[in-house]
Amino acid sequence: MTDAFVSGVLEQLTSIGLHVAENGVRLVVGVNEEVKNLSSTFRTIRAVLVDAEKRQVKEEAVKVWLDKLRNVSYDIEDVLDEWNTAILRSQIPSSTPQSQVRSLIPSSSISIPRLVQRRDIAIKIKELNERLQAIAKEKDDYAFIVNLNRNNDLGPERPKTTYFIDESEICGRDQDRNTIMSMLLGENNHEERGIPIISIVGMGGIGKTTLAQIVYNHHELNAYFQKKIWVCVSDPFDEMRVAKAILETVTGVASSFSELSTVLEKIHESIVGKRFLLVLDDVWTEDERKWQSLKYCLNSGSQGSKILVTTRKENVATIMGCTKLFQLGQLSKEECWSLFSHIAFFGRNERERESLEDIGKKIADKCQGLPLAAKTLGGLLRFKRSREQWQRILDSHMWELDEAEKGLFSPLLLSYYDLPSPLRQCFSYCAIFPKDQKIEKDLLIKLWMAQGFLREMEGKKMEIVGEEYFDNLAMRSFFQEFEKDEDDDSIMRCKMHDIVHEFAQLLRKAECFVVASNGIEEQRADCYHENARHLTVILDDEHVAIPNPIYNLKKLRTLRVDSSLYDTSTLNTSLPNLFDQLTCLRMLDLSNNRFRQQCAIEELPRKIGKLMHLRYFNLEGNKGLKQLPETLCNLCNLQTLNIRLCSSLIELPIGFERLVNLRHLQNAGTYGCNSMPPGMQRLTCLQTLEEFVVSSFRGWSIKGRSNISDLGSLAHLRGNLKIIGLGNVRTENEAEDAGLRNKTGLRNLTLSFNSNSKTTRITDEASITDEASVLEALQPPPYLESLNINRMNGPTVFPTWMASLSMLKRVILWACFNWKTLPSMGKLPFLEHLEMWEMKKVKKVGEEFMGVEREEGQTSSSSSSSNNNNIAFPNLKHLKFQFMEEWEEWEFGNPSASIAHDGSSSITIMPCLHSLNIISCLKLKSLPRHLLQKTTLQSLEIFDCPSLRERCLRNGTGEDWPYISHIPTITINGEDVQRYAH
Repeated sequence: MTDAFVSGVLEQLTSIGLHVAENGVRLVVGVNEEVKNLSSTFRTIRAVLVDAEKRQVKEEAVKVWLDKLRNVSYDIEDVLDEWNTAILRSQIPSSTPQSQVRSLIPSSSISIPRLVQRRDIAIKIKELNERLQAIAKEKDDYAFIVNLNRNNDLGPERPKTTYFIDESEICGRDQDRNTIMSMLLGENNHEERGIPIISIVGMGGIGKTTLAQIVYNHHELNAYFQKKIWVCVSDPFDEMRVAKAILETVTGVASSFSELSTVLEKIHESIVGKRFLLVLDDVWTEDERKWQSLKYCLNSGSQGSKILVTTRKENVATIMGCTKLFQLGQLSKEECWSLFSHIAFFGRNERERESLEDIGKKIADKCQGLPLAAKTLGGLLRFKRSREQWQRILDSHMWELDEAEKGLFSPLLLSYYDLPSPLRQCFSYCAIFPKDQKIEKDLLIKLWMAQGFLREMEGKKMEIVGEEYFDNLAMRSFFQEFEKDEDDDSIMRCKMHDIVHEFAQLLRKAECFVVASNGIEEQRADCYHENARHLTVILDDEHVAIPNPIYNLKKLRTLRVDSSLYDTSTLNTSLPNLFDQLTCLRMLDLSNNRFRQQCAIEELPRKIGKLMHLRYFNLEGNKGLKQLPETLCNLCNLQTLNIRLCSSLIELPIGFERLVNLRHLQNAGTYGCNSMPPGMQRLTCLQTLEEFVVSSFRGWSIKGRSNISDLGSLAHLRGNLKIIGLGNVRTENEAEDAGLRNKTGLRNLTLSFNSNSKTTRITDEASITDEASVLEALQPPPYLESLNINRMNGPTVFPTWMASLSMLKRVILWACFNWKTLPSMGKLPFLEHLEMWEMKKVKKVGEEFMGVEREEGQTSSSSSSSNNNNIAFPNLKHLKFQFMEEWEEWEFGNPSASIAHDGSSSITIMPCLHSLNIISCLKLKSLPRHLLQKTTLQSLEIFDCPSLRERCLRNGTGEDWPYISHIPTITINGEDVQRYAH
């Protein structure tokens, strides 16, 4: 992890050197030489970091030396960031009046001439260089081995495994054993090429090797396979050693061959016609070439041969050509207790067991189903007799126990040091989250960015690199309990196993802390060490402000204030001091999760402008916050600003354009904002802009106010975008200038023709007519998946571009009060989800909604007959109508699936419909019986629809009941009537 810090600082030093050389920047005398010396010293130190990081596990003095190096690296990074910020500020152009620009710069910067400021930074660099030189000299005391391959041979020695096992020591895994057995004893699929490969994948200590041993020794396999071979592969993957081990097991003779090709040839000859089982335990390599030649030579085995692989990495299983992957899970609570108690209570009498059992079960629960943890803690407690000793273990963190650090975390260290250097710091940073907390993937990537862990590489944006890092950690079992998006199956959030979380805390125990304001839960004296860098404060006592000792943590980079439990209005008094003292912060989370409360932050102090290093700032849910100070715009390094659900916020600061590094503006739910600040088009790094408000007609008289054409410069927008106030767009040219069709990263688009203003916009007939042309000009990108159109004042429209959106799956149309008919939504070939809300003038839904087009004089029947295989809503699964106050009739057309008299097919309507919801449609008389009789329909909800309710009752006047009784779920006015149908 230290290597990653050092490498990051070196990159910055190199960048500064290049900037000076290319742009002729005049530095204070001697600074250029100091920068060169820093670079040289860091390179010298980096050459010994492999040996140092390996030895820190056993040598406390080396660990102390690495801590010193990491702390000075942090300090140097802060000074270099200060230097880069000063340069960046001098280069930011502004279109705002000069008097306004001055107000954006903190008063402390105004009074210091630029040369003096540079000289001050130069003095800091010189002092840090002296500190680094002293640390570099200290390294000579440890006689480190110089190794330029920084990822080589790190971590503890990898244990060698065999297939011998005492099954009496095993608890649980019966079902897992049976599953693997059925895979091994099953016949090969004739379509498979080569020997089937079965992979057991799971985190370190989960029991992969144990499961393989149980299976390997099972008597059924002895009878089925003619040869069984066990090889502990480990890392590095030595092809010659593995090949010789296989040959020696098959032949029973030690191999003396020196050429790999000869060994492979002998293996090939020895297994011809034999059904064999090869177990490759503990495979790490992701180099496919190391495996291919060995894999090919095994193909001479007979039908039924199998290869069983155990690995911690899903990627390894894929590279090896896995045909079946078995993800090994945790032990159940009962199995974990059985394993723990079997070891911890060995040799104890019944009386001792009874006196310690209650504590023992709580300790077993801490193991979270991890067999290695149960074995380690069970072994630790085996010789501890008193309740006090057991209670100490229960109350301790795992990483505070020497025995656990050596026995339990050793396998996790193997996985940790197998990570590339940048991923090590990304993983260990997860220690900032409280135990058992769900971790938002998107948030985690933004926090990695804020800490400088991600670099743009090979044309990939930092966010894409972060996605790859997250996926890499997930495939290596550092994360678990994934929650996925229903639409694209991507991971949205996850958790860390408690033991993995404690391991991360072990790695960051000198700098990362979670503390509670009441002084009881998780708080220790060393939480307020001067070198603390990352802190989560849980305000779990009513009316408690931020603890005073935190203001002394001048080097803090992360501060998360968790105020989800209590009223945090007292936080307002803490903020000025916080912003004045903690000026090294890169991440600051002051969100208010109690969204129903108006408490928390009401005013943001002007001193926020002092946090020059800040990259991530979260104010979500602070409903009482009405204004952001202009000094916020001095945070030119800011990458993410989250002001979601700050519903009282009136406007964004005038100098917002100065946030030139802003990549993510999360502003959904800022209902009070009626316009965007001037200069939005200059924020060309923006990738997330959740809401864009088009200024009203009156607003255009204000010079510099943004309008919709400013979106044209924001080429990198992706994800969700809501445009509010489209009724204020004057011409279709302005709408075209927004360039939506070029923003190919957008997936969800909302087009709202009313603004956030509570005052009803005055419109004339011409402006209403123009809505259709504006909508037509706002052509979305081709890969749009979800579209929401609302608050149009004109007649019904169906833009020509809608049918061409080949990935459009979800559409919501609502509050278009002057629409008398519904648009031809049946034309959309990929639409799966459709909602229609508050169409107050629609009285009849007819064939126009289905998209059935008829020539003049043509009947419905002839129209459908003339369009062979015509399908309306071919993929629609979910349909919802709500608050259609005047809707009386639904004409479903001719949806017969039979053959017409002329031999042509009739129209097919909604062949995939799964759910139908009709809510608050007071005048609707009936539902089409053709629709109700669909066998695909699984759910019908009717709420606040008097006529429909009567028709769908199960008895009495329920004349439609025979047509809907086949539907599995029927809900009428909130009651599940289908429960009583039988």
